[in-house]
Amino acid sequence: MKIIAYTYTEPLLEPSVDKAIWGWEVDRVYQDLGKLESSGYSTRSQLQQLFTDCQIEPVDYLLIRRLEELGDTVEEVSDRVNQLEAMGVAIIATEQPYTSGNSHLCIDLLKLLHEIQRQQHSRRIRTGHARNRLDTAPPPGKAPYGYRRGQDKYIIDRSTSPVVKDFFEHFLLYGSLRGSVRYLAKKYGKKISVTTGRRWLTNPVYRGDTAYHNSEIISNTHIPIISKEEAAQVDRLLRRNSRLPSRTASAPRSLAGLVVCGECDSHMTVTRVTQRHQDKEYLYLRPISCPHRPKCRAITYQDVLENTITKVCRDLPLAVAGMNFPQMDAIKNSLGEAIARQQEILEQLPALVETGVLDTETAKLRAYKIRTEISALQAKLATLPPVNLRSVAVAVSIPQFWLDLSEAERRFYFREFIRQIKIIRQNQDWELQVIFIF
Repeated sequence: MKIIAYTYTEPLLEPSVDKAIWGWEVDRVYQDLGKLESSGYSTRSQLQQLFTDCQIEPVDYLLIRRLEELGDTVEEVSDRVNQLEAMGVAIIATEQPYTSGNSHLCIDLLKLLHEIQRQQHSRRIRTGHARNRLDTAPPPGKAPYGYRRGQDKYIIDRSTSPVVKDFFEHFLLYGSLRGSVRYLAKKYGKKISVTTGRRWLTNPVYRGDTAYHNSEIISNTHIPIISKEEAAQVDRLLRRNSRLPSRTASAPRSLAGLVVCGECDSHMTVTRVTQRHQDKEYLYLRPISCPHRPKCRAITYQDVLENTITKVCRDLPLAVAGMNFPQMDAIKNSLGEAIARQQEILEQLPALVETGVLDTETAKLRAYKIRTEISALQAKLATLPPVNLRSVAVAVSIPQFWLDLSEAERRFYFREFIRQIKIIRQNQDWELQVIFIF
């Protein structure tokens, strides 16, 4: 008994098929790769070879994933199915309800022909999108707010891009997503949801990159609204805010969301107390969900703030000095060298096309994959701490620096360095343990 298999794949639509997927002992696998050409159909040379071999030596079974892989049109598929079965080859579709000799063959085949027609239409659309990806053209759909679609790339919309730019600048200044959303509505009358604002902050398009449905990103495809450095800072702020309790990122007080009671492990909220007929207010840090009876007492906000500034000025330079900067530099150098190597390969492709080593389609496919690899390496590089961390630590270790800041500005810097502030209680006294993010 002789069993053969056939597969047809488009390089940008799906990976090559593993020969071990069939679950049968297969004598030979015929594999065709589609061409991402702008016109015309694939020649399917291996399929032609399959027909030739079947005429020379009888074959009992042909394994195939889906019938539409046998041709580019329903007529081609139907004709080739008839030819194979006329030669006595039983066809088994592993991903469709079709097996030669099935008693419901006519009904099944009629249903499958409609399915094949739909699948082939979908494949032609996806292949067209794949060709656009090779040319780094924008994906289908409406351009993000702040851009409009050009012929082959996104173009900045001068009427709406200042709104997006101001939104990013406000977020970078205060680190509050909800605050930036409110700022946009108040200044420009542009009302967006918090979810939309988060999508703006993470959208690669605003960084000059193009993202496709398969999560692959091509860098530097159009003019960005924010720089790479600003984008890296946005990502750091989002990661930092994700560690904070809900809604504290936009809280007006700098210690909000950072302080935890060491006795009951409850986060502490800032409460405001006023006296009747007086303008003066008193701020306290009180446990949100203390299980103890009596509950852990509140602590004056100003005392915790002053102690936090003292601790930061004393301990932050020591914490930064303890970081392994040579190792960090080695990681950055390694990523930089990997990016440079990929860039060199990318620059060699035009010469390989001119000398005939690569055809145009293969070169485009290779260039696309290299660009996605470069984008992934650049994303890893952007997650590393800034190189000037030591100099920043020296600057912020001066008490007057913190005292000159507003609460919103102080909130930004606290969260840039501090992961948590724990209050260690000792009878009626207490002390602080400041835990840094590195």
